[in-house]
Parts: sequence; structure tokens; C-alpha cells
Amino acid sequence: MKPQDIVVLAKVICMGNDGYIQVALAESLYMSQSEISSSLKRSSFSGLLINKGQEVERKLFFDFIQYGLSLVFPEHPGAIVRGTLTAHSAPPLDLDFLSDEKYVWPYAQGQSRGQSITPLYPTVPQAAKLDANFHELLALFDAVRVGRTREKNRALEILEQRLC
Repeated sequence: MKPQDIVVLAKVICMGNDGYIQVALAESLYMSQSEISSSLKRSSFSGLLINKGQEVERKLFFDFIQYGLSLVFPEHPGAIVRGTLTAHSAPPLDLDFLSDEKYVWPYAQGQSRGQSITPLYPTVPQAAKLDANFHELLALFDAVRVGRTREKNRALEILEQRLC
């Protein structure tokens, strides 16, 4: 697995049950088609994509997020930068947790300032601008990666509702 595989699977989920076209997936994520193809092959091999690679095995994906994400792709907040809100600072967790401490993906066109969180893939801030549901999923993933226990548990509750 590579971090972009999580991003690709999240986008496939956001695209719904209508299936996806690799070209559209690549364009919406600002990735090359070869990266998308390789990611889909890895996810199919690992069992995270089923039905000939057209559907995410949601329960298995949730289990990976819950038990493996913070171990395989750990992150620690960095310097204060301009960027796009993530983790507990972004919807849907921003309503549950009021904090002066903001987390952001570094992005020159971002509207907020906060501690930097390296996104799972460099183009995530651009892609998140195009799809609010996708942004929320990735922010919840970041809450699992960097959040305190309460934030992590609340993120997992929301993810279980959305993924399972």
C-alpha cells in the first residue's frame, strides 16, 4: 500500500455506486493515469477493491483506517503555515471540537493558518476543493492519524456510519 491508495479509494467511495472511469478519477485527483492504475491494482490485490475492481470493500477499508492508518502512515503536526483545514479543524469534526489549535494541509491558496499536516498525497488540497464529501473523508482520516483519543474516536464513529 502507498498513501495515495487511501486517497484513490476515498474518491471511489465518493463517486458512488455508478462506477468510475480511470481518466475521470485521475483528473479529479490531479494524478497521472499510471498512478491511478497502479493504485487500483494494489488495492485489488490487497482485497480492498472487489467486483473486478469496481467497488470498495468498505468494512475491510474501515478496519484498515481504524487499526492501521496511524501506524502505516503516521503524522505529527509541523510548522504554522497557510493551507486548507483538516482533521478536527475541518467539517464534520469542527462542530464537535472547538480549538484554537488548527491543522491544515499546506496549500498556497488556502484560507486558513495552522499547524501543517502532510496530506496523504501532494494534490489532496486541490482535489478537496472540488468535492466537499471527499474533503470530509480525508479530514476524518487525518483525525485518526493525528487526533487525540476523543477526536480519533469521534472520527471513527462518523467513518463507520459513512463507510460501513
